[in-house]
Amino acid sequence: MKPIVTLTLNPTIDGASEADVVRPIHKVRTRNERFDPGGGGINVSRVVRELGGETLAIYLAGGATGPVLDALLERRAVPRTVVPIKGHTRISQTVFETSSGLEFRFVPEGPRIAPDEAQRCLETLAHPDCDWLVASGSLPRGLDAGFYATVGAQARAKGARFVLDTSGDALRETLAGGGVFLCKPSQGEFESLVGRKLEPGELEREAAALVASGKVTLLAITLGHEGAVLVDGDGAFRLPALPVEARSAVGAGDSFVAAMTLGLATGRSAREAFVMGLAAGTAAVLTPGSDLCRREDFERLHVQATRAAAAASGGA
Repeated sequence: MKPIVTLTLNPTIDGASEADVVRPIHKVRTRNERFDPGGGGINVSRVVRELGGETLAIYLAGGATGPVLDALLERRAVPRTVVPIKGHTRISQTVFETSSGLEFRFVPEGPRIAPDEAQRCLETLAHPDCDWLVASGSLPRGLDAGFYATVGAQARAKGARFVLDTSGDALRETLAGGGVFLCKPSQGEFESLVGRKLEPGELEREAAALVASGKVTLLAITLGHEGAVLVDGDGAFRLPALPVEARSAVGAGDSFVAAMTLGLATGRSAREAFVMGLAAGTAAVLTPGSDLCRREDFERLHVQATRAAAAASGGA
């Protein structure tokens, strides 16, 4: 299997900690601090590697914090190629308030990308030999909303399938260009794409219309505590959420994308890969802070998700 290549245009150093109470003005004393390499594509690469797949993370990083991100990836032995930029790589912070069980997430907008840096990114993406390219995460300042569409066209030109996980104008513009093999929005992101709140039953119809347009082949929409739905040329397939006690929502969507892409890349059917995605996304919420899906949790939950899928399809 060729490595699954991931692209992270706006990576982050993810800090996570706990505090008794988060309140204004006063110093908030934290404990159990940890730092992880983050950002959509980097998270996908981390989970692909955790689940036994081969990956290559391509990302933009620079400034005083760029080397810190590289050191965190080195510690986790994630194969990578960095596209140097002048701006500082952002640092995000997640604080779990133990008194309330609430999680507070502080996410900076990140650096502005210069035109020559964007061009170097596209040139770097042209080199790896891959069958799957995952573009995941927000667009940094300086890149127009169509940048992912350019990345997707470049991937298809060399025979790679393009996976997209983003939101807002970037999602809209990339889907308008077509050619996306797998897209994984959340329910909120999909409703923003459609332009309105969807009533029960409407989500599958709107998703089926998008698939029928030919702009995307597989559409996996995560529904939070309600599970997820897969829509492809064969129709819609909905799975309920697996019953677990969530500790953090950080990285759940990225873990879903990683496992589903890995499943497709290793020959699973769309539904089998979707089940893998649900298991990995659920596994991610079991870990605190910026930790992601762990293999032992994934394997246990994959058994449960497979049973749920069999029940949902009438035992087929």
